[in-house]
Amino acid sequence: MKLFLALGATGLGAAAFVALSGPGLAQTAPAAAPPAFAACRACHTVNQGGRNGIGPNLYKVVGRPAASVAGFNYSPALKASKLRWDDKTLDEYLAAPQKKVPGTRMPIATPDPAKRAAIIAYLKAEGSR
Repeated sequence: MKLFLALGATGLGAAAFVALSGPGLAQTAPAAAPPAFAACRACHTVNQGGRNGIGPNLYKVVGRPAASVAGFNYSPALKASKLRWDDKTLDEYLAAPQKKVPGTRMPIATPDPAKRAAIIAYLKAEGSR
């Protein structure tokens, strides 16, 4: 890792810039969350080992069964859903959670297909790290 320190006019450090180099380091940098994910972040974390909030941690959500994060209190409806979070299922759920899983506790829908696609792409990128 290389660290470059930019000095201000006073000689004190005004800003630090980190440049990653070497094999594999760039792959571990977090992906930039799309603006559409801002509403999700109010309830969910997406980092490895992240805490559950009002909603479960979404790290590696793509490909896993619904209601599978240990320690999270899922709704009975989501537990019984037998869903697996693939692109299509996530898209349908994000579009209308209550329609896809009647009785789910997720209150926020994302009606815009482009925003849903951005959220799913972000979740896939974060889960591959």
